[in-house]
Amino acid sequence: MSKADQAQKKLRQYLEIEKAFGFDEAPKKNPRNAFAVLQPSTPSAKSEALARLEAEYQNCKLCPLSATRTQVVFGSGSAQAELLFVGEAPGLDEDKQGKPFVGAAGQLLTKIIEAINLKREDVYIANCLKCRPPENRNPSPLEIETCSPILTKQIEIIRPTIICALGKFAAQTLLATEEPISKLRGRFHEFNGIALMPTFHPAHLLLNPDDKKLVWQDMKQIAQKLGLPPKG
Repeated sequence: MSKADQAQKKLRQYLEIEKAFGFDEAPKKNPRNAFAVLQPSTPSAKSEALARLEAEYQNCKLCPLSATRTQVVFGSGSAQAELLFVGEAPGLDEDKQGKPFVGAAGQLLTKIIEAINLKREDVYIANCLKCRPPENRNPSPLEIETCSPILTKQIEIIRPTIICALGKFAAQTLLATEEPISKLRGRFHEFNGIALMPTFHPAHLLLNPDDKKLVWQDMKQIAQKLGLPPKG
């Protein structure tokens, strides 16, 4: 068998696996890498694909965090969301409840979402890491590298119109940069063909309330791009 035949065989196998997960549209090139991405063709296919992905990683042991977490915090919200929020990692409350952004920072995020005339159930919320780092320490490069493919697959399944990266780690991870969040926020970037707006993490705003006005500026840009009339 020639190398060309081998490559075609591998591609057919890949497509068969993807179709089994509900991805049955034509492949679309991913500008970040050489892999083809097949999008779920219906809302139910998206929901089912997310459910299968969550089931696949609910007992994940790919990194040492599996030994210290209470449970995996996969993500929550609408599989058809036009707006996807990405944070850093679960905290104590999230680790206990198994849902992202349910503590004080999550309550503030809910208010931010409602300020652009959306509800939490209208958006999707996830984190770069699916498990809580001990004592809420910063994610390690190994943990980010290990968990990033899961987040990337979530994004590929949902295919939102806009990603809002909450804080330094989410923005730097998705944009593959070391630029500080203060320089990244305020304008749209791009992740795999999707508009990405970095802004400050809600936890940062709890300690630095003066920066709420900057986040509001970012959210108004998101609202405008989605065709939503923000409050105020």
